[in-house]
Parts: sequence; C-alpha cells; structure tokens
Amino acid sequence: MIPCLDVADGRVVKGTRFVDLEDAGDPAELAARYARAGADEIVYLDISAAADRRGTLLDLVERTARQTFVPLTVGGGVRSPAEMKAVLRAGADRVAVNTAAVVDPALITRCARRFGRQCVVVSIDARSSAGSPRRWDVVIRGGRDTTGLDAVDWARRAVHLGAGEILLTSIDRDGTRTGFDIPLLRAVTAAVDVPVVASGGAGGPGDMVEAIVEGGADAVLAASIFHRETHSIASVKQALAAAGVPVRSVPAAP
Repeated sequence: MIPCLDVADGRVVKGTRFVDLEDAGDPAELAARYARAGADEIVYLDISAAADRRGTLLDLVERTARQTFVPLTVGGGVRSPAEMKAVLRAGADRVAVNTAAVVDPALITRCARRFGRQCVVVSIDARSSAGSPRRWDVVIRGGRDTTGLDAVDWARRAVHLGAGEILLTSIDRDGTRTGFDIPLLRAVTAAVDVPVVASGGAGGPGDMVEAIVEGGADAVLAASIFHRETHSIASVKQALAAAGVPVRSVPAAP
C-alpha cells in the first residue's frame, strides 16, 4: 500500500488527470503521517521538474526522507546517473525516471549498471489511444506531450533495458476515483516479469483489491483518498487481507 506525494513548488498537490491541482500539504509532514499509519512505501514525485527542465529539489527529498522509516521512491527531474546518485544520497531508496527515460532509453541501463536494477523504477503515464480500446499511448512531461509509444511495448522494453519496477499510471483515471484501468494493468503485468505498481483511479478499498486480484498488480498507489481522508490505509489493508492478499499489519496506535 503506497501513498503518493505529487509535489509542485514544494507542496503536495492533487488534481484530476494531472490538472486542476489543489494544495494537499507539506510533503515531509504527510510522509511521516502515512508512515505512522502503516504505509509500506512512500512515492514522492516532483511533477513539475520535467516541464520546468530542472533537477529534483533535493532539500525537500532529504527533509521527507528524515521523516519516514519506510522505503522512499523519488521521481522527477532525474536525467543522468549523477542526478540519480544525488537523489539516492538525499535519502531515496529507489528513483523513478519517466520523461528522461523516454528521451534517452539508455539512461535506464546506465543507472541499473551503476546502482542495481532494484533502484531503478520506470514510471509510465498512459492514456487510452483514440479509436483503439486495447492500446495506450505513453505521455511525458506531466501528461503534456504524447510520444507515440505504446505503453505495453515501452514497459517491456524498459524492463529489458534494466528497470526493476514499473510504476504505471492511467491518466484517464487519475484523480477520478472511478477505479483502476484493469485492462491496462492486465496488459502490462502480462508483458513484464518485474513488480508493477498500479496508479490512477483509486476510489476505495475495493478498487485496490481489484487492481491486485484482477489486474495482477504487485502493489497499489493512491493519493487523493488519503490526502482527503476519504479512506485510511488501515481500511485498505483490511480489505486486501479479507480478499486473501498478503499485507503487512498496520502498527498499533501509541
């Protein structure tokens, strides 16, 4: 169970389909709260770094890492092994690459060789292709640019190049709370042999169960339902456990 912190201008934000962003709080404070509540991991995405053509805000990553005692994955603004090293030194356990990997696919291999593929997450933002219900296009720069790449083919190639995990976001479902894109999940999980994290569309515990049981995801990520306190991490884990999905127990309140 992975809460996601989409960070812009130093604040956690949440919107719908990557637009209409609203302030959701301080990243370090939210990360600490979610870690105490039983999160298995935190994902921190600097969503404006690629569009602004700048690096990750390392001071914010460091401050967030100091507040958490669960694995931290950081993405946004990493374009070289040197920048990945800086993010890892700031406290990240894994680093996600998205736009930079599409522009320079060999970046995946260079980073995997230097830091190990377990550190390299390829984040894929996918949008349904017009006129083709079984094709999803890869988009980059925060959903602004269409690449022409097929999401399933790109996931397969990214793993071949050295990705140790795929973070798969449906832009069509992002922030809508209408459930994950199960056909997209099934297509990608069938194509790769590394963990796939489902993102985009979580509306409640039932959606999380479906993403894992029906979609084949290894983990589920959500933002708005936790930021707005619609559901708790504990309630999601209870639903997963009831469906027979192995979960780490939520720590007892002090």
